[in-house]
Amino acid sequence: MSEPPITPDLLLRAYAAGIFPMASDRESADLEWYRPEVRGVLPLDERFHVPKKLLRLVRSGAFSVTSDTAFKDVMAACAEAAPGRETTWISHRIGTLYQALFEAGRAHSIEVWQEEKLVGGLYGVHLGGAFFGESMFSRQTDASKVALVHLVAHLRRQGFQLLDTQYPTAHLERFGCLEIPAAQYLVLLQQAIALDVSWNDAVGRDDLAHEIAAFRRGA
Repeated sequence: MSEPPITPDLLLRAYAAGIFPMASDRESADLEWYRPEVRGVLPLDERFHVPKKLLRLVRSGAFSVTSDTAFKDVMAACAEAAPGRETTWISHRIGTLYQALFEAGRAHSIEVWQEEKLVGGLYGVHLGGAFFGESMFSRQTDASKVALVHLVAHLRRQGFQLLDTQYPTAHLERFGCLEIPAAQYLVLLQQAIALDVSWNDAVGRDDLAHEIAAFRRGA
């Protein structure tokens, strides 16, 4: 019996079960499913930590930040080769699937601009009160970190309950990333996806001023 085709709806059902796909490389047409025993989660409360220097950069207005204005470009940038990473798990097939999720309002991007040039950003999947961060990129120092701060501020404002990073990393540890076992993650996941939470494209510095100001206490 052949396996069912991978569709945007199947992707969402997989995320709801704690599963996500990756490709072995950029050109691969095959996808592999992952369900880590240890998950990375970024807290959306006072445990989220923004270093003072980064907070000053966010508040300075050196970058402008938007949402869902360049989803395809953000995905393409995340898939680009980089020093030490000659290939990527973001294949052309994944690009097509997540573009379909975006068009259905289930995937979103945060874009960071400098002088009208896209210099950083991230994208992920939205299901109920959960956001599943997929990948980020930076073409300018700290641009991806600025995107992350705006993402967390936005999720807090909208009432999201879970920010999944898939795996804990040293890069995310400085922001307070938590390592939790899969069983605990699934409990948090089910609680979060049961919520009715909307995405809001207004994610600029002025739109999120209140939430960004709240980060000062933990900086």
